[in-house]
Amino acid sequence: MKYFVALKIPNASEISLELDDKYSPKTVKSFVEKLPFTVTLNIWGEEIYSSESPISVSEENAKSPVQLNDVAYWPSGKAICLFYGLTPIGKKGEITPASPVNVIGKIISPDKSILKKVNGIKATFELRR
Repeated sequence: MKYFVALKIPNASEISLELDDKYSPKTVKSFVEKLPFTVTLNIWGEEIYSSESPISVSEENAKSPVQLNDVAYWPSGKAICLFYGLTPIGKKGEITPASPVNVIGKIISPDKSILKKVNGIKATFELRR
């Protein structure tokens, strides 16, 4: 099943996400059940990761590396990750998280430029109706 989620960033446009429970159904279910929730966003290379989220799921088909625009849950840090480019530890051309992640969807916003400016900002994930 697919779910559409908005990442609402104060004083900026929102980021649209499409979650799909095809690969990590327990993780997506937990994510959707906890909505809405607010986290602090951090930047690591061209990855946004959140402060600890209310989701608590172990590895579920976890993988590394990931694809461009993947949205994932990082079990080690209970964080939501948005991969919009390369990470500091990836091999040339690879997007490599700090450790394996549960991929839960894709970033679908046409304008992802706001993602480069969110370090330290509180933002809210909300289900789109």
